[in-house]
Amino acid sequence: MALERLLRFRPGEWVLPLGLVVLLLALGLGGPDTIAALRYERSAVLGGEAWRLVTAHLVHGDAAHLGWNIVGVLVVWVLFARDFSPRQWLVVMAASTVSASLGFLLLEPDLAWYVGFSGVLHGCTAAGLLAWLRSARDPLTWFVTGLFVAKLAWEHVAGALPFTAASMSLPVVHEAHTYGAFGGALVALWILCRPRMRGASL
Repeated sequence: MALERLLRFRPGEWVLPLGLVVLLLALGLGGPDTIAALRYERSAVLGGEAWRLVTAHLVHGDAAHLGWNIVGVLVVWVLFARDFSPRQWLVVMAASTVSASLGFLLLEPDLAWYVGFSGVLHGCTAAGLLAWLRSARDPLTWFVTGLFVAKLAWEHVAGALPFTAASMSLPVVHEAHTYGAFGGALVALWILCRPRMRGASL
């Protein structure tokens, strides 16, 4: 399915993800001061710096962290770009961001700080898989969806996947993946169950 989509490449479909990549790269070049000003910090958020609930997902701990998430953006887009319109994808990303940040604030009182786009990526993946299941409930789609759910479950039982943890210089906050996936799945179900919203486009 992904190969077929690549062979039917449409430049206009890549405006949103490439714009996002440029934004992530630009913030990555801001250095430690930018990260400190934008990352999620529980004490700062409770002190009134609410913007950190959004900006935390756009900054990263180091170049490797940023690189993995940029690869993630491109992979998600190759797989799922045409399952929603650009406007709908923005809604999915917003819902994943809100869900992850509220999860930190309400359910993770011991989480002092967080950076990274992976929670939003998991939300986009959950949304894309739900769209696949709606349109083609073939064994491969169910298998991929099962792997995704198994990954989330593994992280809660045993922590981050060994390969992921070994490639990172900072702790993997796997709760972000679950909270982001929940938000993305929830809004995707809403979109997919509303024909008018399903057909919307920019």
